[in-house]
Amino acid sequence: MARSPSCCGSEQPAAVLWQIQAMDCASEESEIRHALRDVAGIAELRFQLASRTLAIRADAAALAEAEAILRRLGYPPRPLTTSGPAAPSVQALPWVRMTTALVLAAGAEAAHLLPPALAVQGLVLALSAAAIALVGLPVYGKGLAALRQGRLNINALMTVAVTGAFAVGHWPEAGMVMALYALAEALEARAADRARQAIRRLMQLAPEHTTAELQPGTWSRIPVSAVAVGQRLRVDPGERIPLDGLVRSGHSAVNQAPVTGESLPVEKERGDPVFAGSLNTSGSLEIEATSTVSTSTLARIIHAVEEAQASRAPIQRFVDRFAARYTPAVFVLALAVALLAPPLLGLTPLEAVYRALVLLVIACPCALVIATPVTLVSGLTAAARRGIVIKGGLYLEQARRLRTLAFDKTGTLTTGRPCLEAFEAIDGRVPIEQLRQWAASLASRSDHPIARAIAAGLDGERLPVEALSAAGGRGVAGIVAGRALRLASHRWIAELGLAPAQLEERMARHERQGRSVSLLADERGVLALIAVADQPRPSAATAVRRLRELGLELVMLSGDNALTARVIARQVGIEQVHSELLPEQKLAAVADLQRRGPTGMVGDGINDAPALAGAAIGFAMGAAGSDTAMETADVVVMDDDPMRLVDTIGLSRRTMGVLWQNIALALGIKGVFLVLTLLGSATMWQAVFADMGTSLLVIANGLRLLRQRWR
Repeated sequence: MARSPSCCGSEQPAAVLWQIQAMDCASEESEIRHALRDVAGIAELRFQLASRTLAIRADAAALAEAEAILRRLGYPPRPLTTSGPAAPSVQALPWVRMTTALVLAAGAEAAHLLPPALAVQGLVLALSAAAIALVGLPVYGKGLAALRQGRLNINALMTVAVTGAFAVGHWPEAGMVMALYALAEALEARAADRARQAIRRLMQLAPEHTTAELQPGTWSRIPVSAVAVGQRLRVDPGERIPLDGLVRSGHSAVNQAPVTGESLPVEKERGDPVFAGSLNTSGSLEIEATSTVSTSTLARIIHAVEEAQASRAPIQRFVDRFAARYTPAVFVLALAVALLAPPLLGLTPLEAVYRALVLLVIACPCALVIATPVTLVSGLTAAARRGIVIKGGLYLEQARRLRTLAFDKTGTLTTGRPCLEAFEAIDGRVPIEQLRQWAASLASRSDHPIARAIAAGLDGERLPVEALSAAGGRGVAGIVAGRALRLASHRWIAELGLAPAQLEERMARHERQGRSVSLLADERGVLALIAVADQPRPSAATAVRRLRELGLELVMLSGDNALTARVIARQVGIEQVHSELLPEQKLAAVADLQRRGPTGMVGDGINDAPALAGAAIGFAMGAAGSDTAMETADVVVMDDDPMRLVDTIGLSRRTMGVLWQNIALALGIKGVFLVLTLLGSATMWQAVFADMGTSLLVIANGLRLLRQRWR
């Protein structure tokens, strides 16, 4: 982070977004960050390699100085608007220029085989110089700037190596090395873009235009960016939903796979939420926008993935530090070879210098540096495609280390939506259909979740309710069909003295099954018993079993009563249960678990936010979860499926396996060629193939994560 001015009268920093097309990899980002760190007046630097952008917040003088530094380094910035995200870009390969350079270099190699003559030597020199000039000027610009800064990056090493080879008379090899390097670098950048383009595909999910109601009954196509919250939109079959919203009319099946990862379309009707980027498959829908372009669920996913890609996991920071020490060390080794090989190995000075130059080309840490970001980005993108938003490489890396997972109950292991389980007539003098109608009529007038579950579970016509009154936490009362009735909790009925002993036993039987009991009563006694219960998610038991197979200890932390918590825990297969916990008690329980090993917390509500923040990794159930839980958590499961926890931990383990494979490949191949170089068996163009070939190999290996099958 650069220093910011502390004087009281300093100019307020302004935010500017620059696109730096020449910034291809993490090592170049590090070079730019290093060059700008001492510029006074820069308040913030935020890099996005996916879109090759730098968001810089600084005063006018610092911005001008930073731009001048970037131009000197060979990274000229281009201003972009900050009103929306910059789409990741793919540079077109300059095939004509590269092909011509390769032909010229090959011509120089062929001419070098002719009998030595002044004209032939002049032709070799001219062809080699032309090949270098055709594709090498950008490399020289960056390399010389890096050398002036005292930075030994790949461009600096190539500048020294090619110039040295040319100076000692290896003209054809110098030309071929530069042509091959330019081609390999372009191919490497193109391959790395494949991992980054997934974010671009996410951005393209939402349409740019939509049909909106401008005035009552007047519809028109307008840019999505112009839609205001509350405006009504029409989405026809086959169209993508432009913004988050609520269905106001119509019925359709919506494919939410891009957002939640659900494989099957979800039926949507009036009152149901829809997400930006999802596909309307069958009927026409009218929705009321509940977000803008920048605040939609899709935008939040994109932002989270971008932030995750910009963050550095511990392994990545370690590799960067290692590479920063590794390159100067090899540069010193090359210098030692150039100086000591003649007296110790009997080489001529030119042969010693040539081996040192080959050593420099092989020593470039590009493959090592790019191994971590391309693998982590592939893992993060693979997760986002499945509806798992991981907010940083740190959490993708650390998920494999979890030893314990603590679960909230309601909305996490259960659906969070109570369902009607039983309706029993107590007073046989009233027909059960009439009792059901009375109960449904009263329940439909309450917003309590249990009342909504009763109303949803009881069919039939609703009767008018007169003199309606609600007793907080106890139930509702009113006059239905001329009869004074109560839809009441067990406690309220007990207080009124209307619950006989035999009824207590029937209620206890339901409560032992984790059900909540409500009672329909009049002034003479209880007429009907109604039991509702929150159901475990369909995949909860399977997820618990799979997590246990992965070696995790599982615990339930619930604010619900002990009996209900134990029933749900037994149904899904969790043995350790802590119930009736307040938010601060959940946090304390997570802290206790953390002392035994890294602990993750899975929750969905505001009351889970402290525990989510206190865990090593917080997992929020996104579709049903509160905004507070989603903002606090480190991982958001968009479709609320507990099996996504299995996917996350499995992906973390696979990602780290691929990452260590890449590090071993990068160091192993370079080690082999370093030995061959010291033995005099490696040429400079082979060194280029060793360096850039290794880079392409680790990129291809990292991209496997995008294609791997899950579970």
